[in-house]
Amino acid sequence: MKKLILTSAIALSTLIASAQFMVVSTYDGDQEDMMDKVTQNFGFGYALNDTWTLGMIQNGEDAEGDMVYDLWGRYNLKGDAYVSFQAPTEDMMDNMTVGIGYSFNVWNGLNVEPNYSMGLKEDENEEREGTFNLGLSYKF
Repeated sequence: MKKLILTSAIALSTLIASAQFMVVSTYDGDQEDMMDKVTQNFGFGYALNDTWTLGMIQNGEDAEGDMVYDLWGRYNLKGDAYVSFQAPTEDMMDNMTVGIGYSFNVWNGLNVEPNYSMGLKEDENEEREGTFNLGLSYKF
């Protein structure tokens, strides 16, 4: 048992030491409080390699007032362009959104990221409405 705990601790510390974590948020102008405008869609990700980042992102609240989290991912293209996806943990394929964006490095890992995203499935009016978002990210 001691060997298992020690091996797990070493593997976890190696993973964290070589990891690149990313914190992301999207500006939401519909919120009233200034802090909510920045933190309403707050999330974190783990860079698996130079091209893939996976994580969780907050996506509002449910009926009981509990936070709802979505799966989030990003595939980095050449340069600073990227393709992203976001999907809730329930009915993933029906509610998944995909998008494309560009990351502008502002200062030491702090990035401003304009992006455009659109749902994969059409709504009841057989339309797909996309949204333009302004995001922020910080890479550790």
